[in-house]
Amino acid sequence: MKHIFKKSKTNNEITLLLLHGTGGNEYDLLSLAQIIDPTASILSVRGNVLENGMPRFFRRLSEGVFDEEDLIFRTKELNDFIDDAAKQYGFRRDRIVAIGYSNGANIAASLLYHYADALHGAMLHHPMVPLRGIELPDLTETKVFIAAGKHDPICPPEESEELYDTLKKAGSDVELFWTNGGHQLSHDELSRAKEWYAKHF
Repeated sequence: MKHIFKKSKTNNEITLLLLHGTGGNEYDLLSLAQIIDPTASILSVRGNVLENGMPRFFRRLSEGVFDEEDLIFRTKELNDFIDDAAKQYGFRRDRIVAIGYSNGANIAASLLYHYADALHGAMLHHPMVPLRGIELPDLTETKVFIAAGKHDPICPPEESEELYDTLKKAGSDVELFWTNGGHQLSHDELSRAKEWYAKHF
């Protein structure tokens, strides 16, 4: 998978896994990573799927309707890639904190749904429920921050609430933060995400 890796210049063992939204690329969230933790290593990945020329992490059938078979395949593909990257670059596989926006948040959530040890923590900005009808792994060691917009036309509030409830039931220490905006990243949620990260990591 196309990606950027930047090794920490300090002894920080955290690697921030950056996962862009539809139409983005591996450069999109670099500035956000600097806000959250400028001392962490960075693994920023570009999605392998193209939708009308726009990179994504998995296919969808229509707006808000995921291709579940492809989602499962791409989730494994990403998890395997992270395994290989940890060996290649020598970062700790058990200290990865994802920062995902929109489609990137959805694939990060899918990692949580499928693999107990995929992520040490996750910041999910405007995510949806990746899959329904599956049993989640034990996530008691995983901390999750969800940022959602009360007026998000793409991700209804009910999606964020269901995702929160599902992760909570799986044992995750999860926080749901609401903004008054829509689907765009807001200053408020980034400030809150930074506070949440500093508290937990």
